[in-house]
Amino acid sequence: MSVEPVRVWNPPNPYLTEHRELIGEPPPAGTVEVYEDQSQEILSRNDSPDLGFRWSVNPYRGCFSSCAYCYARPTHEYFGLGAGTDFERKIFIKKNAPRLLEQAFRRHSWKGERIVFSGVTDCYQPLEAAWKITRGCLEICLKYRNPTAIITKHALVRRDVDVLQGLAREASVSVSISIPFLDEEIARKVEPGAPAIHKRFETLKILADAGIPAGIGVAPIIPGLNDRDIPGLLKRAKENGAIFAFHTLLRLPGSVREVFLHRIHQDLPLQAHRIEERVKDSRGGAWYDSRFGHRHSGQGNYWEAIEQQWEIWTERLGFNEREERPERPNTFQRPDPTGQIEFDLPLRPVSPPTMGP
Repeated sequence: MSVEPVRVWNPPNPYLTEHRELIGEPPPAGTVEVYEDQSQEILSRNDSPDLGFRWSVNPYRGCFSSCAYCYARPTHEYFGLGAGTDFERKIFIKKNAPRLLEQAFRRHSWKGERIVFSGVTDCYQPLEAAWKITRGCLEICLKYRNPTAIITKHALVRRDVDVLQGLAREASVSVSISIPFLDEEIARKVEPGAPAIHKRFETLKILADAGIPAGIGVAPIIPGLNDRDIPGLLKRAKENGAIFAFHTLLRLPGSVREVFLHRIHQDLPLQAHRIEERVKDSRGGAWYDSRFGHRHSGQGNYWEAIEQQWEIWTERLGFNEREERPERPNTFQRPDPTGQIEFDLPLRPVSPPTMGP
């Protein structure tokens, strides 16, 4: 996969008391800088009703996918870094994540709730090929038969089909492949570090053929840009074995709006004005709604039309069909039934920073 050279650009960091101004042209971002994260906990707890999960694991901080719309960008600002190029090229790795996850599972307080990979990064971004941190965490999930779900754009998830099949057999697992665009050229401009669209659909099929429950995430929907892609994305996902689909509305907290607008005006100048107007149409005239329960959905006639289109196509393609099944009993099980090496420390998950409005 070839990626065009990236120029360094970060919006002002609201957490810094000093301002730096670059003289002359910004240099190419160049190579990725890798840092070691010293976190002592790996489970992050989510209290927002906007997300369909309570617990997540983020093996990395920052993301090479470089998606202009990524709502997690402001998390880098808490470390004195930028939400723009820094988020994409200064990546933190959590080498001890598998060990920390096993420690959490050994505590009496852990009851085997579902864990999602990941909330604020892509757990299969290119660094994972060398570090295998996500795979190590999934092996721990399999060892303890803990229910798991994965959201990713990257084809590297194929590497771990063996572990995912084990989870599907011994506990439960699902993989959501994020594919918001049908047009390769637009995707390359908005999410330049992500794999080609056809590779993502190919990955979806490989997972489905391996017996792993897989689906598509049309996330985010960017009004005025990719809402027209919904029927084509859902049809192509169904053809490649997807059994579920979800969508979210573009979310622009804090510095994300500056990064997003900078990118679309630079790379999609002809569509930029229409996108801005449609986004605000879908948010009641505002750029973003920070209220719990409203972050991933919109309001108004334009958004209602998008929702109607989604409902029509998901029903037509059978994504809304749900077979009545008894609830699966809790599969979580500690390998050592005596509990002699369990940790008695209280579980203290690291809560992700709250995004500003």
